[in-house]
Amino acid sequence: MLQIRQAEAEDLDGLMSLFEQGKDIMRRSGNLKQWTGGYPTREIVRKDIENRNSYVCVDEAGKLVGTFAMIRGEEPTYIRIYEGQWLDDQKPYVTIHRLASTADSHGVAAACLAWCERQASNLRADTHRDNHILQHILLKHGFSYCGVIYLQNGDERLAYQKICRF
Repeated sequence: MLQIRQAEAEDLDGLMSLFEQGKDIMRRSGNLKQWTGGYPTREIVRKDIENRNSYVCVDEAGKLVGTFAMIRGEEPTYIRIYEGQWLDDQKPYVTIHRLASTADSHGVAAACLAWCERQASNLRADTHRDNHILQHILLKHGFSYCGVIYLQNGDERLAYQKICRF
């Protein structure tokens, strides 16, 4: 059974390894443009840990097999959405960023998303147009495609939202 816990400073090297494995998975699936230029940097990941936004997924043996950031509060790049609209633009939400896992682990994304659903009823995420794996995972887990957002550097991302009914 996979366990989710808050990431700690001593997890940093393991998290960076997970992101490298995630990049490799993306490249092999044809997603050549997302997470380039050293992203996510150690500084971004360290800041996620310090801000208590970083989480790890651990297997039965205690091995880190996945990670994600869950950030409460308004995401600046989500203020404007194009070619669509958010399902709910009024209620507070959490944003899921930087989801990654090892190539040989199974069920990590499902465990991470289920954990996030237990924390908040309004979830948002975004991904690159070429990230067909994450698009499939989000739709499979009840997220709806809502439109296009643009990152601070101008890069396009596809935006998704899920409203959980408790």
